Amino acid sequence: MKIAFHGAARTVTGSKHLLTLKNGKQILLDCGMFQGLGKETNQLNRDLGFDASAVDVVILSHAHIDHSGLLPKLVKDGFNGKIFCTPATQRLTSILLEDSAEIQEEEAKFANKRGLHQGRPYQQPLYTLDDAKRTIDRFEEVEYGRWFFALPDVEVMYSEAGHIIGSACVNLRITENGKQTHITFSGDVGRYRDVILKSPDIFPQADYIIMESTYGNSLHDPADSTPELLLKWINHTCIEKKGKLILPAFSVGRTQELLFALNQLELENQLPDLDYYVDSPLSIEATEVVKSYPQYFNKKIQKIMQTDNDPFAFKGLKYIKTVEQSKMLNYQKNPFVVISASGMADAGRVKHHISNNIENSRNTIVFTGYCEPNSLGGRLMAGVQEVGIFGIDHQVHAEIGSIRSMSAHGDYEDLSQWLACQDPQQVKKLFLVHGEFEVQEEFRRKLLKKGFTDITIPEQHQEFGLGME
Repeated sequence: MKIAFHGAARTVTGSKHLLTLKNGKQILLDCGMFQGLGKETNQLNRDLGFDASAVDVVILSHAHIDHSGLLPKLVKDGFNGKIFCTPATQRLTSILLEDSAEIQEEEAKFANKRGLHQGRPYQQPLYTLDDAKRTIDRFEEVEYGRWFFALPDVEVMYSEAGHIIGSACVNLRITENGKQTHITFSGDVGRYRDVILKSPDIFPQADYIIMESTYGNSLHDPADSTPELLLKWINHTCIEKKGKLILPAFSVGRTQELLFALNQLELENQLPDLDYYVDSPLSIEATEVVKSYPQYFNKKIQKIMQTDNDPFAFKGLKYIKTVEQSKMLNYQKNPFVVISASGMADAGRVKHHISNNIENSRNTIVFTGYCEPNSLGGRLMAGVQEVGIFGIDHQVHAEIGSIRSMSAHGDYEDLSQWLACQDPQQVKKLFLVHGEFEVQEEFRRKLLKKGFTDITIPEQHQEFGLGME
């Protein structure tokens, strides 16, 4: 058996891990899109690094685009098998992929319109809406905690990951020549004290572990401090400076956390009397999906729902659906708060809001999660004084901030707790993926002290044999 890492290798995006069995069957764990890597992003997304038609089955951990976003390209390039996922992941991924396909088509159209005058070759979209719809037809839903056969001699069970609604860790039992090998892929590990979701679950003893490591060297601020920090930024920007507060946020997970925190402030009679906009049709749709799975919420929020039937709604909340409504926000002079996708500010309506407000010192842009260093969000958080947006250079006069308590990724303590159910002496090899290399090296040193003996940080497209120790 072999495993090859075709994404999320020494970076936090593009999750793709390919298992090849002795009989030639291939299992793909996630098929994510690369995001925020500058000029190389496009080429990385166009070259999967393997033959899509040779893949027999996909096991999807969760809906985020950096884990699911290249599924339509996989189908376009010849994949003809099933895509397994949890029910909530199926619904969320469906709307995310259709949205992504529309973006691919629009970006190709824009590039070709501009390139026509510069003599550049015609650019095909990465995939189309039809590709996305054909992909969605391949989904097969499986509930948590149930072993099922993805292929003959390949059993899979999903365990709760606590990252976003429907997110799962993938546990595999693979039988070859009468010998069973246990492999666990973490997907993205959430937080054990998440304000909305259940904590990650324990999982069976594994021979091999493929583990995310985004925050493997750091600790988050307590999650219960989020409403307090959010209130601080609202008062500072909208009340004191009379400006606009822009909150870039991913449509799935982060937007709902922000709405829940604002709802908490209203319940405590602390929420300032302002307009609060969610400017992202995708975020609106995703919020409705999240609301439809209350069984995945933790006990605390389920108790809140006994007296508050919608913990994601509050006075002053307005949803922006059309492009025209979004543009009108540029002419509103009164202070307000806008939550808009995407979280790294590399695409979506939030990029327009930043472009229109970044040169005014009264305004504030507060990032609510991880930003890849080369993304617009990453550069702003690094303190650059000038950024190019839509081909126009902007001086950065708006205040830039962040709320570190909001990450849906577990920190060092969460990742350690996730691993605590394992006997390190029985783990033959632990692969660290989905993290920056410097972070992974530090995390590796910490794990060695915990008794894990063989910890590897794969490079892009690197392949390893399993069961050859």
